[in-house]
Amino acid sequence: MNGRPAVELRDIVKTYGRVVALNGVSMSVRNGEVMCLLGDNGAGKSTLIKVLSGVVEATSGKVLLHGREVRFDSPRDAQRHGIATVHQHLAVQPLMSVTRNFFLGREPTVGWGPLKRLDMATARRVAVEQMGNMGIDVRDADQAVGTLSGGERQCVAISRAVYFGAEVLILDEPTAALGVRQAGIVLRYVAQARAQGLAVIFITHNVHHAYPVADAFTILRRGTSYGTFQKAEVSREEVLAMMSGTEELDALEQELEEFAREDGAAAVPGASALPPEGQGRDG
Repeated sequence: MNGRPAVELRDIVKTYGRVVALNGVSMSVRNGEVMCLLGDNGAGKSTLIKVLSGVVEATSGKVLLHGREVRFDSPRDAQRHGIATVHQHLAVQPLMSVTRNFFLGREPTVGWGPLKRLDMATARRVAVEQMGNMGIDVRDADQAVGTLSGGERQCVAISRAVYFGAEVLILDEPTAALGVRQAGIVLRYVAQARAQGLAVIFITHNVHHAYPVADAFTILRRGTSYGTFQKAEVSREEVLAMMSGTEELDALEQELEEFAREDGAAAVPGASALPPEGQGRDG
């Protein structure tokens, strides 16, 4: 993890009219490192993904790849620069085979000109090999991808991105809708991707999933960066506290306690207005 960061964001600002979605966010990730981008709903994670993946352009600030400033015209342009995004809602077709989903428009061919045709034998072999490298045994490469578990479908999309040359892998809530076992499949592959030298940006709001695989954490709150912390510097509980906003929760708890006391005090006068049990209003 020496040398320049694989990708770096410097003072990224993104506004939509008067709405400030990101306000001076900086972050970097190196090859062979997993940077977990944490934040609650509305923290700015989705907007940062869009900037990194070429969906939108930052209002101001810089995106650098290996120290060189770049501007993406489109998601395809970001992919050409080696940045691949695997979104929470996967771009897989449930009724298509594992093989066709793995290549999805980039299938290998044989022949030339009018005789060019799809090389399904090679496509099947590559898909099975790549999934096997992730520890997933695909019994039949022609089976519909919808028959795989949620974690295995995530791994199809991740493996596809890596096979086609991704150097920076952005994972958008890859474990959000998964159970413990399925999430474990994805997290193991995140660790494998790091070992292969990829720079991984793991976006999530689940600290318990992020902490085992992270090397560092960048925490967003309301469009601003709360800071970047190395794993050796912070515990899981400290990361969770910074992400959720302990100060705000403490203030809310105090307000609720005050409300309960006021509500209890207001109930006392009303209780004394009732006549004693067994007596009418005339005593």
